[in-house]
Amino acid sequence: MTQDSVIHWEEGGQACSAIWHSENGIVPHKKVVIGDDSLTADDAYHLACEGTAILWRGDFQNARQLLQALVRRVDKPSKKSKRAGKRVDKAGDTSAQKTAVDIFNQHRLIQSQRARILGMLLIECNSEHTVSLRRAPDTSLACHEAYGVVSDPYAISLRELLGVISAHEWRKNGVPVLADSEGEPVFVHPHYGVFSPIRGEYIELVCNTPLPKQMEQESTAFDIGAGTGVLSIILAMRDVQHIVATELDERALVCAKENIEHLHLESQIEVVKANLFPPGKASLIVCNPPWLPARPSSTLEHAVYDPSSQMLKGFLSGLKDHLAFHGEGWLILSDLAEHLGLRTRDELLSWIEDAGLVVLGRVDTKPKHPKSYEESDLLHFARAAEITSLWRLGSQ
Repeated sequence: MTQDSVIHWEEGGQACSAIWHSENGIVPHKKVVIGDDSLTADDAYHLACEGTAILWRGDFQNARQLLQALVRRVDKPSKKSKRAGKRVDKAGDTSAQKTAVDIFNQHRLIQSQRARILGMLLIECNSEHTVSLRRAPDTSLACHEAYGVVSDPYAISLRELLGVISAHEWRKNGVPVLADSEGEPVFVHPHYGVFSPIRGEYIELVCNTPLPKQMEQESTAFDIGAGTGVLSIILAMRDVQHIVATELDERALVCAKENIEHLHLESQIEVVKANLFPPGKASLIVCNPPWLPARPSSTLEHAVYDPSSQMLKGFLSGLKDHLAFHGEGWLILSDLAEHLGLRTRDELLSWIEDAGLVVLGRVDTKPKHPKSYEESDLLHFARAAEITSLWRLGSQ
C-alpha cells in the first residue's frame, strides 16, 4: 500500500490526520468535514459538488445508503447529454467520426466528474484494516488482500472500499469461464486490481478457434499480458503442452500463479514477469490487449485503456520474431475504438502489414454484455455496433 500523502481534518476541536489512500491517484482533499446520520443526501451532494469531502462517523449502512442517494443524483440524465447523443451520425463519415470522438471525450469527462463526486464520502480504517463504525462489515481480509500490511490508520473513499469488498467476493467465489471434460465449471479467481474475465465472448473465441497445425509438431504457446491467466488456462484445457504466460503487473502475476496452482496446471503453464514477449518462439502467441487507445486515469483502468495503442503496436511489431515456422498469432480485439473514431481499420491493417504479418483469418462475435443493449448509455451508438474479433496472424 502506497503511503505518499496525508489527509487532515478537525474533529472535536482537535487537528487530526491519517494516511490518504486512493487507487485512482486522487490527491488528498483540502476540505474535509465530519458527517454522520443527521446529514441529508441533498446537503452531502452540495458539499461533494463544491469539493468538500465528508469523513463519515455515523452508521456504516447509512453511509452506503447515502452513497446510493448520491449515485441517483449524479446519474440523473441531463437534457444536454441527450442532445449530444442524438448528434451522432451513423453514416460513418469523417465528421461523424470526429463527433464520436467528442462524445467519447464527453463520456470520460462525465465519468471523471462522477467518480470525483462519489469519491467525496470517506471512511477511516485502522492499521488492522477494520472500520470502527456501527454495523460495519469485517473488512480486514478484503483490505489486506488489496493493500497488504499497513502500520497506520488510513482514510479511503467509501466507494473504493466497497470495490475492495466486492473484489474480495469475486476472488473468493470465482468467475466460471468454461467447463472441463466432465462438464464441471472451471473457475478463475480475479484479485483486486486485475481485470475480471466477465465478458465471455473473447473467452469463447479462444475456446472454439482451431489450433494451428504447427501445434502437432511443437505444442507451445505464449500468453502475452496474462492478467488472471484465463487464456493460458483455456489453452492448457485444450491440451497445449507448454505455455508461457507473461505479465508486468505484480498483482496480476500473483493472481495468475494462484489460479494456475489452484487448477494444478503448473506442469503446463509457466508465469514469468516480462514486458510482452518471453525469450524464444512458440507455435501460438495469444494477446488480448486493452481495447481503447486512451490514457488511463487510474491504475485500475490499465486493462481498458492502452495509451497510443502502445501494447497493441508492441505485440504486432514483435510477433514475427517470436513465431515458430507456420505458427500463428491470435490478436483478440474489439472494434469499439473504430466506432468511437479512436482508431481506423486501415490503421490496424497497416500496423499488421508493417510488422511483416499477414491476416490468415478472422473469427467475429457479437458482445452480449448489458451495456450493448443500454440505450441510455452515451456510447450506445458504438456499443450496439461493436464486434469482438480473433485475428489469426502469420508471418509474411
